[in-house]
Amino acid sequence: MESENVPFNKILRNETRDIHSISDALVNAKLAIAFSDRDVWAEGLLVFYEIFRFLEQSMSANKETNLSKMYVNGMERTSAFEEDLKYYLGDDWKKNYIIRESVGKYLSHLKELESTNPDLLIAYVYHLYMGLLSGGQILRKKREIGKRLLINKNSNSKGNAVTDFGTINIRDLKQKIVNNINLIADSLDEDTKLNIIAESRIVFKLNNEIISSIEGANFILLKKILLLSIIALILFIVWKHI
Repeated sequence: MESENVPFNKILRNETRDIHSISDALVNAKLAIAFSDRDVWAEGLLVFYEIFRFLEQSMSANKETNLSKMYVNGMERTSAFEEDLKYYLGDDWKKNYIIRESVGKYLSHLKELESTNPDLLIAYVYHLYMGLLSGGQILRKKREIGKRLLINKNSNSKGNAVTDFGTINIRDLKQKIVNNINLIADSLDEDTKLNIIAESRIVFKLNNEIISSIEGANFILLKKILLLSIIALILFIVWKHI
């Protein structure tokens, strides 16, 4: 393991840099186009809803563990997910909701960790919330720009509750999460820290699997490519006849 002088959050970043890059590329391919398609965005919300809900329930239930020390006031997203899903899918969205296979696999793994070694769930809380507070905010801004560019009389600010932390300072919230994981790491033995590092790679692997299950994004991307190709062809034909 790296020098004891290196903060644990930086060790996690260094040890997951390669698979994190793959995850970023997948998010860009799948969700970066979601700013122009509400169905794709809603599907993205669905795949992460159960994961965030489980982690928040687990932090609350395991009060005597290090996992509970990851909690920061204002980080909760369960109700925000439900608010957005209600907006996109309707009031009765839960009525016909079925957890997809990749999400079920993810949840089974989290439940196993909770029952055998809750400390390893720290990796999930850290990476998922830091991702929402970083990349999630970038996606939010792209969606806002997309809404302004689209000619849509019904465009409004609703449907962004998950990425909206209200008056809470995002930078401060991220710093508190970083401080928490570093303080926890100071009290852990080397084996536990190595296990959290190893589990961090599994976080991104499981994230990639559920993101890959978002089918609508592929169709939207294909339509965009086709549209751009048609525009390019028309411009070429016009140019040839000038």
